[in-house]
This record gives sequence, C-alpha cells and structure tokens, in this order.
Amino acid sequence: MPSASLISMFDALLSDLDGVVYAGPHAIPGAVEALGKLEVEGVGLGYVTNNASRTPAQVAAHLRELGAPAEDHQVVSSSQAAAELLSGMLPAGSRVLVTGSRALAHELELVGLIPVHSALEDPVAVVQGFNPEIAWKDLAEASYVVAGGALWVATNTDMSIPQARGIAPGNGTLVAAVASATGQKPLVAGKPEAPLFHAAAKRLGSERPLVVGDRLDTDILGGNRAGFATVAVLTGVDTRESILAARAEERPGYLINTLSELYEPYPDVERRDGSYYCRGSHAVVDGNTVSISGDRSDVDSWRAACAAWWAANPGATTAKVPDLEWLDH
Repeated sequence: MPSASLISMFDALLSDLDGVVYAGPHAIPGAVEALGKLEVEGVGLGYVTNNASRTPAQVAAHLRELGAPAEDHQVVSSSQAAAELLSGMLPAGSRVLVTGSRALAHELELVGLIPVHSALEDPVAVVQGFNPEIAWKDLAEASYVVAGGALWVATNTDMSIPQARGIAPGNGTLVAAVASATGQKPLVAGKPEAPLFHAAAKRLGSERPLVVGDRLDTDILGGNRAGFATVAVLTGVDTRESILAARAEERPGYLINTLSELYEPYPDVERRDGSYYCRGSHAVVDGNTVSISGDRSDVDSWRAACAAWWAANPGATTAKVPDLEWLDH
C-alpha cells in the first residue's frame, strides 16, 4: 500500500505568497497546479501574507488571475493585523499617520481610525507598511511623529522581498531607516508573530494546519510560534544552506523543493550508529563539520544533514554555519 502524502496529514494549508505562489507578477512554476489540488484532497487553503501594499480583495483577485483558487476571505494580511492591533490600543476616531499604501489606510478606516499623511495633522500613532512608492519625505514624516513619542506599529519587518528580477529590499529596510533616525523600535503586527496564523486557521476552522513559506525569519518562525507544523519550500529567499544553519526556533519541520512535493510521501529520517539516514543519503556530525553521503542536488541529502546538525545543536540561538564535506556516493 503506498505511503500517504505529506499534505494528507493536515486539514489546511496556510500559504505565504511572495516566493511560494509567485515572484513579482508571475506564478512560480507548478505552484498554481499544486494549490488547485487541495480541494480535491479535502484540505482547506488560506493565504497569510506580510505584503501590506494591497487589500486582501486585490491579492485574491491577483491570485485568481494567475489561476490559483482564492476567495477574498482566504487572504489574511499584515495590514489587517496592524489595524486590529491599533484599534485595540487607541480610541475610535484617533488619527494615525500612514507610511504605506492606500490599502493600509483603508484597513484603518474599517476599524474606525482616521488615516493621515503628515505630522502636522497631529497623529497619535504611526503605522508603517510596504509601498514601493515610499520616498524619503514619507520616512521623514514618520520619524518626526515617532521621535515625538507616538505609538509605532509596523505591519512587518521583512528585510527582502522576492521579485521577478531577483531579491529586492522589503518593508524591514524602510522600518530600519525610521528606527535608525529615532532610536525607537515598533510593535510588529504580522509575521513572525503568532496571531496572524491563528486568525487564518480560525477562519478555515482548521485544527491541524500546515504552514508553508520560503522565509525562516517570518513564515517558519511565525508558524512555529503559533504551534503549527511548518514546511520550508526552496522557491524563494532561504536556501538549503541557510536552512541547515538556522537557529532552533526558525527550523522547519519539513523541507521540500516545490509545492508539488506536498502530494508525495515525506521520507523518514532515521538515526543509526550516530548517523542520520534519509532514503539513499546519510549525514554525520564531527565538531563543526557535517559529512554528507549523497547527491548535493538531492533534497534528501539536505534533510539528513539538517537532522544531524540540528541534533548536534538543539538549542542554537543564532544561525551557525557548519563546514560541509561531501563524500563519494
């Protein structure tokens, strides 16, 4: 009898977007087809995104244009999380400086707050989200208000964002500019905080969700903090090498090349005589060296290497890069 697929162990998939479903305006090969099969498998689907530049409805429309299944309610964004966070801390009708998109401003209006765009309008808070049109003057306005002691919320702090032409600066770089100017740190509403994932699971009525993402410091860390199973996919920011070196709280439970591998059985990694075996590959740790027997391009080799290195460094609080020794296979 064939082994069950990885996705069959879960009742919902909570998927990141950038680097998982698409890069820039284009779908990642095979991603749309993989997402389309979830309904047949009886698995729910939610999209959890730190991109605050568009409304959930706009995100869902873009996904449908790419051929992916997406209703508006399936998209949970960091802009929604930021607005909800602010509404719980401020009286209705409070003025909030928006350093971000119209979509972010709209989320504030939906929770009874008033978006403004200048420090001269006496805002009591700042909310900062990604917008590719943000300029120096926008960051300056935010800095004036934050330096004055106002509440400061960032939708997310992703330092980079995958685009069709490569990796570009993310909202975290813009937040860092304001932090450098003011010496302050914002509250963060989106990933890697757990509430965004809990909200998505609640919408789907999911008790056993699987979080899939391409970033350790947002998707995987956030899913782990939420207490959910996590899988890293190798189509975006993080690589086999960076995942191997990950600190303990950013380590995924599973590692796959593409979303299509959700429908394949996930191999066991077994420990025997101090070595870790994953099908035809195995790895062993000696000091700071991981010796790997297997094909460098085979994800099983990296699964074995991760198991061995993580077992040798179970509580790593910083990323630690091992030396790799590839043995004849």
